[in-house]
Amino acid sequence: MPAMPRKSAPQLPPVTVSELDGVRMLHLGTPWVQGAMRVKKPDEIELEYVQRMMAWMLFRPAEALTHGHALQFGLGAAAITKFCRRKLKMRTTAVELNPEVIAACRSMFRLPEDDTKLSVVQGDAAAYAADPAHAGRAMVLCVDLYDHEAASPVLDSAAFYADCHRLLGEGGVMTVNLFGRDASFERSVALMAESFGEQSLWSLRPTREGNTVVVGLKGVEAPTRAVMAERAERVEERFGLPARKWVRMIRKVKLE
Repeated sequence: MPAMPRKSAPQLPPVTVSELDGVRMLHLGTPWVQGAMRVKKPDEIELEYVQRMMAWMLFRPAEALTHGHALQFGLGAAAITKFCRRKLKMRTTAVELNPEVIAACRSMFRLPEDDTKLSVVQGDAAAYAADPAHAGRAMVLCVDLYDHEAASPVLDSAAFYADCHRLLGEGGVMTVNLFGRDASFERSVALMAESFGEQSLWSLRPTREGNTVVVGLKGVEAPTRAVMAERAERVEERFGLPARKWVRMIRKVKLE
């Protein structure tokens, strides 16, 4: 009997880098910007929507803000990964499918080598999330998964969001970037609500580019606006992120 032909590995897009006005940008073979870094401030978060992915900081008390394991699905230009590792000094793991993205982040975007607190995993985020060995291990999960066309999230199913919920420990917070011409905010948040519950989902206003960040809570009692404002002030003073602006634009999700 002839051998069955092997399935070829999925073709991953090439990584390209551009630079304009002191900002270095990561692309996946298209003009779409997949991540960016201001060359003179490599550990700061340059893009507005990526800053908003840090809105989870409003939902964690000051004494626990930098504690626990921070996990990212989709490396981009490593902005969140570097911030969590270097600024917040958290144990940090990033999962990225494309090895060229990892190599570019290391050579062009100042991503440090792995150490006792940093692990960059080349692999499939869906498989990582579904692995029961990782259940309950993360206190922060940032999901930003797009292909080279940036049309819609690569992983956007009830099963995937259930796995993300399972990854979080009690008191954990997830942020998800929703963007793209084929993306549906209503559909995506409805899928998240199947595991997180509608009452545990919040969203920020879309950016000018159309990125909407959704926040999902697990075992977290949402703070009052006054408490959010206090936390935001401390985040701005300590870490330089525009957190007070997030408080003005964040709202509970309401499904139709």
